[in-house]
Amino acid sequence: MSDHSAPQADTSDVSGQPAPAAAAAPAVSFDAFGLAPEIRKAIAEQGYTTPTPIQAQAIPVVLSGRDVMGAAQTGTGKTASFSLPILQRLLPLASTSTSPARHPIRALILTPTRELADQVAANVFAYGKYTALRSAVVFGGVDMNPQSEALRRGVEILIATPGRLLDHVQQKTANLGQVQMLVLDEADRMLDMGFLPDLQRILNLLPDSRQTLLFSATFSNEIKRLAGSYLRDPQTIETAVRNSTATNVTQVVYEVNEGDKTGAVVQLIRERGLKQVIVFCNSKIGASRLARQIEKAGIVAAAIHGDRTQSERMQALDAFKRNEIEALVATDVAARGLDIAELPAVINFDLPFNAEDYVHRIGRTGRAGASGDALSLCSPNERKQLADIEKLIKRPLERGTLVVESAPPREERDRPPRRREEGEQHGARRERTRFDDDNGRRRGPDRTRFQPAPIVHDDIFYKPYEPSASTTAPEAAAPEPERKGPKRQVAALLGGLPRKTSGN
Repeated sequence: MSDHSAPQADTSDVSGQPAPAAAAAPAVSFDAFGLAPEIRKAIAEQGYTTPTPIQAQAIPVVLSGRDVMGAAQTGTGKTASFSLPILQRLLPLASTSTSPARHPIRALILTPTRELADQVAANVFAYGKYTALRSAVVFGGVDMNPQSEALRRGVEILIATPGRLLDHVQQKTANLGQVQMLVLDEADRMLDMGFLPDLQRILNLLPDSRQTLLFSATFSNEIKRLAGSYLRDPQTIETAVRNSTATNVTQVVYEVNEGDKTGAVVQLIRERGLKQVIVFCNSKIGASRLARQIEKAGIVAAAIHGDRTQSERMQALDAFKRNEIEALVATDVAARGLDIAELPAVINFDLPFNAEDYVHRIGRTGRAGASGDALSLCSPNERKQLADIEKLIKRPLERGTLVVESAPPREERDRPPRRREEGEQHGARRERTRFDDDNGRRRGPDRTRFQPAPIVHDDIFYKPYEPSASTTAPEAAAPEPERKGPKRQVAALLGGLPRKTSGN
């Protein structure tokens, strides 16, 4: 790729504050940004030729050293809009020395979820593979020791989730005293997940003379307050209407009963021939249950949620990207950061409680200009959530018609089939009996009648009667007792009745 005649951005000192760049017109190629040949070579290998609108507007501003508030529809290339200029600005400070002191943390990228951190780290590594800059990623759910070893060797760019970063700070394996660039990616999601106290602790550890970049799919009032506290005269970049959805995603909602949702998911996957789909649930238990149920219908599925270990989640995600899994059932932990090329569709099994999560969920499809389908199921008790979504995106969703095939109740689907006993005819009901225990209490029902254990006599406590050796003949039969009235029976026991006596 030949050099472009555009002027090079001043990168002699990251902490410097050159004059803000003028509003950039859409660039015809990445050459217009004046990026180093090593970075342009990596971009070409990724197959990128034309920057997206958020990249075209944000990269020149970030190169100028100014703080940025960037908002764009998810899937439009926000990661490259901050990672490329970070690499460019840190390139003059790169060192080939093996000394950890020559590789301090100069850029910190914070993300709300492990999956997003891993995705951003993969992009940063791909864009900087031909430079001497080192990068690492730290997040929870995995062993800290390999992360600590990487940090001790020294890295210039660190991608992290807030909680695990504070763990490393406490263990003194991460020093944030020389950070010159900070990125808050998906900042609205971090606030929703309750990371604000952790963010404040981290921001207090950073130098004041830093460049701060805040990127998000949506701008809320909370995000504006956060930016007002930690950003200095930021330039706001919005490439789409706030809280809008991609125009290349077809959105349809189907009104079905709650008990018919599983059958509806299976029917949508089969009728549309979907070989790769993400199905979103609101709960971890619901995600695991749905994955089991649709697998029984012959669809290869896996669930990812907060109760799965990080290795299990990454294995399921990798298998899904390799098309080994047809349906990935996920909670909102997967609504952010999953970059799956040409994902054809997403299904909302449950409508999200937070309307903004709907925008992030359906943003998994229709990425990088590709088309996609966002299919949602709405039960009667979710109509308020549907109204909130339509109010947020400022338009009604298209209603679809779906005749769900009858399915057995959920309890019957979850119960394994009973094994037919020998001689039992198909459809015959097994007799279930009740019985009394030894104390007369009612027991049951049970599948089999209670069989008391045989009595086994122990010689220590029981000895049968044995006649003496002198006894050679049976004893004579005792005479039958005389029948007596009640008084005489009592008298006989007392030794006889007293004799009657006359008076004096």
